[in-house]
Amino acid sequence: MRVACAQINTVVGDLEGNLERIRDAVRRAQAAGATITLTPELALTGYPPEDLLLRPSFAAASRDALDALARDVTEGVVIVGFVDHDEDVRNAAAVLADGCVQAVYHKRFLPNYGVFDEARYFRAGTGPLVLDIEGARVGVVICEDIWYPAPVAAQLAEARLDLIACISASPFHLAKADGRERMLATRAYDSSAALAYCNQVGGQDELVFDGRSVIIDSAGDLIARAPVFDEALLIADIPLDRASGRRLREPLLRRLEPSEAYAAHPVDLAPVPAAGGEGSIVASMPSREGELWGALVLGVRDYVDKNGFPGVIIGLSGGIDSALTAALAVDALGADRVRGVAMPSVFTSGQSTDDAAALATALGIRFDVIPIAPVVEAFEARLADMFEGLPPDVAEENLQARVRGTVLMAISNKHGDMVLATGNKSEMSVGYSTIYGDMVGGFAPLRDVSKTWVYRLASWWNREAGREVIPQATIDRPPTAELRPDQRDSDSLPEYEVLDPILEAYIEHDLPPAALVERGFPRDAVERVAGLVDRAEYKRRQGPPGVKTTPRAFGRDRRMPITNRFGAR
Repeated sequence: MRVACAQINTVVGDLEGNLERIRDAVRRAQAAGATITLTPELALTGYPPEDLLLRPSFAAASRDALDALARDVTEGVVIVGFVDHDEDVRNAAAVLADGCVQAVYHKRFLPNYGVFDEARYFRAGTGPLVLDIEGARVGVVICEDIWYPAPVAAQLAEARLDLIACISASPFHLAKADGRERMLATRAYDSSAALAYCNQVGGQDELVFDGRSVIIDSAGDLIARAPVFDEALLIADIPLDRASGRRLREPLLRRLEPSEAYAAHPVDLAPVPAAGGEGSIVASMPSREGELWGALVLGVRDYVDKNGFPGVIIGLSGGIDSALTAALAVDALGADRVRGVAMPSVFTSGQSTDDAAALATALGIRFDVIPIAPVVEAFEARLADMFEGLPPDVAEENLQARVRGTVLMAISNKHGDMVLATGNKSEMSVGYSTIYGDMVGGFAPLRDVSKTWVYRLASWWNREAGREVIPQATIDRPPTAELRPDQRDSDSLPEYEVLDPILEAYIEHDLPPAALVERGFPRDAVERVAGLVDRAEYKRRQGPPGVKTTPRAFGRDRRMPITNRFGAR
């Protein structure tokens, strides 16, 4: 049996556009001779639809799109994700063939952790769906259903399937896909059934979906793998005799008694004409740096394009964060859609402006220089009476950052381009940022990327490019906000090689300060950092969204109260 996984980039709420993407993929799959074509989870509506699901008209539109698609499926079988509405709302997979909806499966495991809120919206399904497609037994599941060994996966094994068809919208974080692929191989092996897994690709607000759809045989061996971060039509031939033969040779399932619940639902279909074709592809996987870079590029591109912005504006300070953000933006959008703006103050060194100019030249982007000293002086003059008798401090420093934010937003309003904020996760964690200043922007690509990873990605990108795109001077210079004379980040924070491991343990793993001290971290640094993280929650709530790259990103993943007296303990 030839199976196709349509790894497509959907847009939430764009039912007409998603329908056309699915139609195009189905036409290409059928032209290649695929009997079964899978689409991602909720492919017709896009994932996640969030509170759109609370509108009855949304579910009705999803059903209308499904019926329109079904009428087009006159050859083979298509399994498509949609929003079903009976007495409640369901995350569903429809089986389309012979011009109509032949069967519907309702997702049984509804994730409600991390970025997921499915129990808020959906009623869970209660039973399996097994199909008889040209004599092959095919079980249908949706994403979370396949992650647990029981009961759904165990029931798939009991059903003596030839193929498990899993549609999915599994969001990216670094290194997740490796574990997911191992899990899927285990499910196929344990069930003695081939497994086709079709995952969504693309960016949706903070989330990025990596794709990496796979087709695995009944022994758990990889047959085909789609690339990461790109749309693809993954096609492979599955030898149906291997599943039944393996169950005879390795009778691990013999003690599992089949149930009447697994009676196969026959699917009426017109056969797809046989077609030749090249062998299945097994896409190679990028390095960890390449994986993270690809996620960030896709996240920026889809956020900008799907929200209709013509381009982006970036404040170029000469520092590494703005340099990396600009390099990502150029890779995502092209140099003609990226504008860099340097805004030197009296504390900005000549090297900073020179490095920003060198970066802009290397990237081929427009570069403007707007000195802010006169504007800052005007603010200080207006505030002189209010500040009289008080020494200069963070108030004057933040004025500079806020003037820069105002300049960038004025350019954005005038030209329509979106401002990209350049702050990283290390800074956001401890509040080393200025509300309405460097936090200004519509999207923050590095929001979930630590400073350590910023340096790692900058050096990696230069190696990939084979030239010095990001000036080496920018990489080598001690990080500084340049808001006062001779300022360094280390004046306010531990060195990043100390700070970032503490942040990872405290934020990603929820380890209390005492446990971090026991692991060898300096007590004073741990207590200081934990306090800074807790006090900065109000700032993070007001920052722009950014690409989720870790298992515990701020916002959707880590949800802490702003008003909170529990403290770090």
